Amino acid sequence: MQMQIKIQRWLFSLLIIGALFVGGCGSSPQANSTPTPNPVSGESISLTPPPSPSNAVAVSSQFSNLPRLEGKATVVMMVKGAPITIEVDGTNAPITAGNFVDLVQKGVYDGLVFHRVVREPQPFVVQGGDPQGKDPKFPTARLGTGGFIDPKTSSERRIPLEIKAKGAPSPTYSKTLEQAGIDQKPVLMHTRGAVAMARSQSPDSASSQFYFTLTDVPFLDGSYAVFGYVKEGMDVVDKIEAGDRIEKATVTQGLENFKPGS
Repeated sequence: MQMQIKIQRWLFSLLIIGALFVGGCGSSPQANSTPTPNPVSGESISLTPPPSPSNAVAVSSQFSNLPRLEGKATVVMMVKGAPITIEVDGTNAPITAGNFVDLVQKGVYDGLVFHRVVREPQPFVVQGGDPQGKDPKFPTARLGTGGFIDPKTSSERRIPLEIKAKGAPSPTYSKTLEQAGIDQKPVLMHTRGAVAMARSQSPDSASSQFYFTLTDVPFLDGSYAVFGYVKEGMDVVDKIEAGDRIEKATVTQGLENFKPGS
């Protein structure tokens, strides 16, 4: 029976992990590849020593000009006339959280559609944030392929994969925790109500697309960047259907912790 449960989890993860992937926008073959991670049950906690500073992968200088959130902030997202309150954690994910707050401030999420909702064969995620979804005439089949085009550079802004392991002094960048050889669980885990960034196969390919987790999804821990949690309005998230839109997203607290970058 236990072996059957493990096999079911493995098959389920293979079926749904692609829902977190941003479709390829360019000619890179890697952008369109399909991930096959090894899912974990998440039932046990590693007792290995916390990673030392030498284990952490430092953020590249190419990302030094990105927005940052040095502390926490609150974002209220209106969907179907009801609020979803998100606590954005810049303490443990400063670049990922800063990118999200910056896009909220710029109004990027206002009017965008939730293009992918996965509830079968069991609850998984609600994903949105593709700027192309603001155009109601944009083909539905192509949603999930876009990111935020920075007017300063006229190109897509991408942020590094950023995951802070428990006990680490700083996040690991541009690698999953497994790739970095870190056995500890992340500080920000994929529990129900987590808010995290969708990306393509390349670790440093997240832009504006994000997802809400509808249940605990431990096999994503250490591979995708969680940057906050739904504090109120999870009942609203549970009712989101594909095609529903974000009416308005607003930073209501913590804007003093935001650094816009250069």
